[in-house]
Amino acid sequence: MPEPQKNLGRLLAVHGIAPAYLQRAVFVVVLSFLFFLAMMFAYFIRQNLLYFLLASAFLVLYLVTLFSFVMQRRAVAEIFEGGMRYKKLAAAWAEITKVDDDGAIILINGKTIALPKTLNSLDALVQHIRQNISVN
Repeated sequence: MPEPQKNLGRLLAVHGIAPAYLQRAVFVVVLSFLFFLAMMFAYFIRQNLLYFLLASAFLVLYLVTLFSFVMQRRAVAEIFEGGMRYKKLAAAWAEITKVDDDGAIILINGKTIALPKTLNSLDALVQHIRQNISVN
């Protein structure tokens, strides 16, 4: 059963995926699709099964990378006046007990939220969380 939405106040900051990681993912997606097309063309010309297998491998690489790219874009950390939200988990500042340097947030109920290193300005995000939990 989904957790009811908490009123955490006004939105202060949004930390999405860093542009460098976006650029890398888009590069791999485009390159794998171009290789897929090239191998399909080579299979059409040469009628060799090896080209079809290579095309299939590049298609699988394309689909997996595209899926992970879409899922990573959905992973956004939002900072509010009264707490934070990451994916489907919302926590007030009073519910957060500790934040590690690598972005692991430990809640009062024992749950751990692991923020990925691909978030934009992860150090600033961790520092902002630490400032807010030390005030409360």
